Amino acid sequence: MKIVRRLLVLVLVTLLNVNTGVAQSKSKVKKLSDDERMAWWRDAKFGMFIHWGAYSIIGGERGTKIAGGGAEWAMDKLDYTVKDYEQFPKMFNPTLFDADAWVKMAKDAGMKYIVITSKHHEGFSLWDSKVSNYDVMDTSPFKRDVIKELSVACKKAGIVFCVYYSIVDWHHPQAQGNLYPNYNIAQHDDPSVVNPEFPQYFKNYMKPQVKELLTNYGDIGVVWFDGDWISDYTTEMGKELYNFIREIQPNTIVNNRVDKGRKGMEGMNAEGNFAGDFGTPEQEIPDTGIATDWEACMTMNGTWGYKPSDTNWKSSEDLIEKLVDIVSKGGNFLLNIGPDGFGRFPAESIRRLEAMGQWTKKNAEAIYGAKASPYEKPKWGRYTKKDNVIYAHVFDWPKDGLLKLNKDIKFKKVTLLTNPGVELKALKTSSEVLVDVPMIAPDAPVTVVKIELAK
Repeated sequence: MKIVRRLLVLVLVTLLNVNTGVAQSKSKVKKLSDDERMAWWRDAKFGMFIHWGAYSIIGGERGTKIAGGGAEWAMDKLDYTVKDYEQFPKMFNPTLFDADAWVKMAKDAGMKYIVITSKHHEGFSLWDSKVSNYDVMDTSPFKRDVIKELSVACKKAGIVFCVYYSIVDWHHPQAQGNLYPNYNIAQHDDPSVVNPEFPQYFKNYMKPQVKELLTNYGDIGVVWFDGDWISDYTTEMGKELYNFIREIQPNTIVNNRVDKGRKGMEGMNAEGNFAGDFGTPEQEIPDTGIATDWEACMTMNGTWGYKPSDTNWKSSEDLIEKLVDIVSKGGNFLLNIGPDGFGRFPAESIRRLEAMGQWTKKNAEAIYGAKASPYEKPKWGRYTKKDNVIYAHVFDWPKDGLLKLNKDIKFKKVTLLTNPGVELKALKTSSEVLVDVPMIAPDAPVTVVKIELAK
């Protein structure tokens, strides 16, 4: 009996220490200032967006009908009722999903963080939610926690793991699911139609699910919301949700779609006091820099979710130039991948990731941690700046071998970024700085000229 009592005491002491340790570990989380909290994200510049869910099985098609716009809207655009659509989560079995392979492709492309759609508008969750059975563990035959596997793979590879969560939920009866029992498209498209039970959905379903994501999968770099446009959702809910997140993980970053201030696809907030840490231009890049944090999210073709009929792919050259353009204006680039229903990246996406990786590896110095250009946009490309260096990203190489730089640049030394041992001749005139460059661009598709400034 003495041995049993000693064992019981030992167990109780151990449990007490463990619980105390948990409490201590939470209390030891240093709450960073906003600049400290945003620092990694501001330096990262380049991330991967992944739109994946049961809609990846559908591929944007229903019989002869093809969904207009993004295939991730298949439930809505292809007129599925809740009952009709529930067959697809029951079929979701992506046996070729490999979290490590996905993360490796992102890292090799030069991406520093990944944002995965933990739950899109369809309402189907990619983690083991205790709040709902409409998830990958309970509904699908796959029965693997996608969010867990991807979070672990990101941690191993040194990639910051982030989650997307949709405010819209076409499946839940207390959210927008009430519009889909028999699918009344006229009613659904009426912005004045709201669900009076949405506050209960927000309190008893949405917030608990967000809490699961923030407590079960380690540090979350960014919580990326969408669906802020619906009439059911209020700015009071947005501010409450933002504060709720920061209480659980004080140092996480939250996009501005958590609130109601966003001005459409432009992505930046209207005047006013709105929650959120950065703006979210969608499928567009601002003409000029913006004096606040922002991130342009964009697809490689015309859809976020997997859609094999959409073959309008942007070239890798165009995507590299878009990355440079965004960084030159002080923003981040969140580039999307839409895996198929088996868990594979489309071959077209893989080829573009590989090309971007080859370029970012050689020119990393001019991208990561770089700041917006202090000069007007030149005709031949873009500028970025870091410390006491200006980087000239040349899209259109000068045919005469003379690169014309802004007249205000006071240079000390000019070289090609990929060939630092050879100094280029430079001459300042009254109207410009002329740099003698090779007749043929050394680094396609964008060659970077490094300009060390005189102090």
